[in-house]
Amino acid sequence: MQIFGVDIGGSGIKGAPVDLDRGDLAQERCKVLTPHPATPDGVADGVKQVIDHFGWTGPVGLTFPGVVTGGATIRTAANVDKSWIDTDARALFSGRLGGLPVTVVNDADAAGVAEMQFGAGRGRRGTVILLTFGTGIGSALFVDGVLVPNTELGHLELHGHDAEKRASSKVKEDHDLSWEQWAQRVQQYLAHVEMLFSPELFVIGGGVSRKAHKFLHLIEGVKAEIVPAQLQNNAGIVGAAMRAAPRG
Repeated sequence: MQIFGVDIGGSGIKGAPVDLDRGDLAQERCKVLTPHPATPDGVADGVKQVIDHFGWTGPVGLTFPGVVTGGATIRTAANVDKSWIDTDARALFSGRLGGLPVTVVNDADAAGVAEMQFGAGRGRRGTVILLTFGTGIGSALFVDGVLVPNTELGHLELHGHDAEKRASSKVKEDHDLSWEQWAQRVQQYLAHVEMLFSPELFVIGGGVSRKAHKFLHLIEGVKAEIVPAQLQNNAGIVGAAMRAAPRG
């Protein structure tokens, strides 16, 4: 079965049809830049561009970088325009896509669902936390394979600031931090999350997971196992498609 997945990020909107039997993209993904300001109408236009690129006419799953309730309503908007708050995203996107059935899910939750089914978390019990490092820091918390949605652990306070303002991969780029400097910040963040949740496993996702060999070995003092996401930056697309699959 194929379902379309779209991953909406602070810098880019990317999507592709997903083969749900394999947990992989069925075609090479299409990406457009996230508009600035990232208003609902602007982002919806970007999503339509991606969908139209493939001529897709079936169900669509979309991720969103914030709290999503009921598969539709946006409750927070950290790295997009604040006008998203209280928007019925499902109605917005479905309307822009000519009435296609749409499901909306938190971006990190989508990535986590994909990693637990097809990637680094497959078969793992206990407490597993996926963290996506990008424009911000997303989180997905699983207990014995069950998702606890909308945890948003990137907004935990670290040294007086949101953790994602100190340890996201965007911060590394903006401040030209070395891998060693950035790994120290990530270590401090992981230690804080570990103190709160005592996970058995951290899965590190987002685009930076492709370069895990440059920084994971620099992280010390964390008891939990730390591994890179296997689906890397496609996890959000795959997870979005999984959430949009017909239940039955």
